[in-house]
Amino acid sequence: MKRATLAIVTAAAIAAVGGGIFGVREHLRVKAAPGVALVTPAAAQAGDEPVYYQDPDGKPSYSLTPRKTPDGRDYLAVPASADLNFDDDASAAPPPAPMATDRKIKFYRNPMGLADTSPVPKKDSMGMDYIPVYDGDDSDDGSVKLSPGKIQRTGVKSEAAGLRVIRTMIRAPGVIQLDERRVSVIAMRSESFVQKIADVTTGSRVAKGQPLMQVYSSSISTAAAEYIATINSKTIGGVASYGRGSRQRLVNLDVPDAAIVAMEKTGTVPLVLEWSAPRDGVVLERNAVEGMRANPGDVLFRIADISLLWATIDVAERDLGALSLGQKVIVRARSYPGRAFNGELKLIYPQINKETRTARIRIELNNPDLALIPEMYVDAEIDTGSARPVLSVAESAVLDTGSRQAVFVEKGQGRFEPREVKLGHRGGGYVEIRDGLAEGEPVVVSANFLIDAESNLNAALKGFSDAGAKP
Repeated sequence: MKRATLAIVTAAAIAAVGGGIFGVREHLRVKAAPGVALVTPAAAQAGDEPVYYQDPDGKPSYSLTPRKTPDGRDYLAVPASADLNFDDDASAAPPPAPMATDRKIKFYRNPMGLADTSPVPKKDSMGMDYIPVYDGDDSDDGSVKLSPGKIQRTGVKSEAAGLRVIRTMIRAPGVIQLDERRVSVIAMRSESFVQKIADVTTGSRVAKGQPLMQVYSSSISTAAAEYIATINSKTIGGVASYGRGSRQRLVNLDVPDAAIVAMEKTGTVPLVLEWSAPRDGVVLERNAVEGMRANPGDVLFRIADISLLWATIDVAERDLGALSLGQKVIVRARSYPGRAFNGELKLIYPQINKETRTARIRIELNNPDLALIPEMYVDAEIDTGSARPVLSVAESAVLDTGSRQAVFVEKGQGRFEPREVKLGHRGGGYVEIRDGLAEGEPVVVSANFLIDAESNLNAALKGFSDAGAKP
């Protein structure tokens, strides 16, 4: 056994430093004197398959392939059974006997990690002994066992699965828009003439009831005269119902209530009527010009209330499942660094943009100081997390194949068990575990890919050994 081992070591040393290397004695720490052959010619001509080739004169020159000396002589072939002696002291103590063990050897695997096993001791093509695999080293539960040295070298670290509050923040850009319900249009319902316009322009802020323009309309004047005549009439029969009809004609012509009340108080028909703002807001359009004729339907003013605005946000399609109506949203305008506007998710539009794969949502924002204006760019932050703690592990602990997700649970004594899990929300570097783990179980969070590679290797070796054991 000693001779075979020394031959293997010698061959390995030659292979490591290349053929024809001088000074192998120093590499192997050999003490043989110069010019003394390390193997006898009889041993060199033995019938075993040669491991390497040695100079016929005993010089420290070796080769892994057949070779000749400068004078044409062949190198001596050294078989594995050659009696090699690298010590000057012949009385050197024998190597220690292998430690006895009660564990049963199941099979032997290739020392280089190849998918090759043997039921009996064996050597590979380089002369290296196959490594024994004992009972328990390849358990049927699919777990992986690593030596303490390998665990230390690969940097395997574990962390207990625990309850944590996972906060998932969705960030997306958007733009400020008008609330469609807070936009008013001033348009005439009869042919009219604009007599005079107040000092109001596009962009001006107006209050409800503020005068905007004076208008003359023959249709309105006729309806107003009929209404006043009805009010001033002393006739008793049917006057009340006729009066209500005349007033309704004025309402249908969109005459402001203030103008109708003024007619009732004064009992006279005004030559021109004053049109006022229907709400507080900003003048978005002013199409009225003094002296112009306005046909029915022509828009003269367009006014919008911007005390409440919308922010339309484009969120990624993958984030839709985490959104729900009523969620609180923080909106930050690029025009006001450091300032946050609080809003609420009111609507998720039922369309997906096929080019950008985004969905549009609507956020309602209070704008009391009118700092936000339409078409302003903003960035939204939507907190989709829950205040309830959930079982979670570090994201680095999860091995995701696309169709399956798994983690490695540390079982102690260098053994790691792969466990399939079901995932939930992610956030803050952690991922929710909805099934497959219990609180407090240690999970590998570092070097788990190396453990996975070892698991695949062990599974392959076990498959080869099982196949070889079949008759």
